[in-house]
Amino acid sequence: MSETVLSVQNIKRDYHVSGGLFSKARTVHAVKGVSFSVEKGKTLAIVGESGCGKSTLARIITLIDAPTSGSLQIDGQTVDIAQNGLTSDLRRKVQIVFQNPYGSLNPRQKIGDVLGEPLKINTDTPASERRDRAMAMLKKVGLSEEHFNRYPHMFSGGQRQRIAIARALMLNPKLLVLDEPVSALDLSVQAQVLNLLADLQDEFQLTYVFISHDLSVVRYIADEVMVMYFGEAVEYGTRDEVFANPKHSYTQTLFAATPRADVESIRARVAKKRAAA
Repeated sequence: MSETVLSVQNIKRDYHVSGGLFSKARTVHAVKGVSFSVEKGKTLAIVGESGCGKSTLARIITLIDAPTSGSLQIDGQTVDIAQNGLTSDLRRKVQIVFQNPYGSLNPRQKIGDVLGEPLKINTDTPASERRDRAMAMLKKVGLSEEHFNRYPHMFSGGQRQRIAIARALMLNPKLLVLDEPVSALDLSVQAQVLNLLADLQDEFQLTYVFISHDLSVVRYIADEVMVMYFGEAVEYGTRDEVFANPKHSYTQTLFAATPRADVESIRARVAKKRAAA
């Protein structure tokens, strides 16, 4: 029987914007009654244009922001919205990886300290064990012991994202929220990080909520897809269902606007040029 790690029911998030000299105060409905669930070891991709509410939803899932209303369960535990779910137990179960790895790493901290900090803050793990676990996690993400005492500026973008992923995994979370984790990386590095995420998911039975605007990445990594539009979930289904037969007009427009490489046409043009040379 499948195990639900994340359950979101009718989540709403409103922001009250004060008026200016020529405008009145208003309420912005960033997320409008969104519901979904994610099973253990699976990946739900949330897609949509900038401003559709997907990053706001990510901040709610990771307990950074509280929803205006609705209910949220993480690993069977109901989040106390009044307290914003801020319990150490829940904090350990859900972690986030941001788009910009350099911005999320303390430039004055060595990487070993960056990885050990979650254990230092959230557990009573001895310093020697923190070091051992940080060293082991570095290896899990494809880095080596020699990187332990280096600073963030000494790494490439792909390496920094590996470090950010390693830090997120230090507390053995059940759920990882990945907010545009590869959009700032070159294509070849994107593939490496996506393969790493797939390997880690298999090894640790991780559950992912993967937020992206890149449909090719979503098609590669997702089990299910939810399409957001102006704060609403307008389409929700398995990857194959959504990509093969998008039902909502916005999803159809979104997919139609995505560039697709016509491989046969490219090959024909290359062959023609070679023949003319």
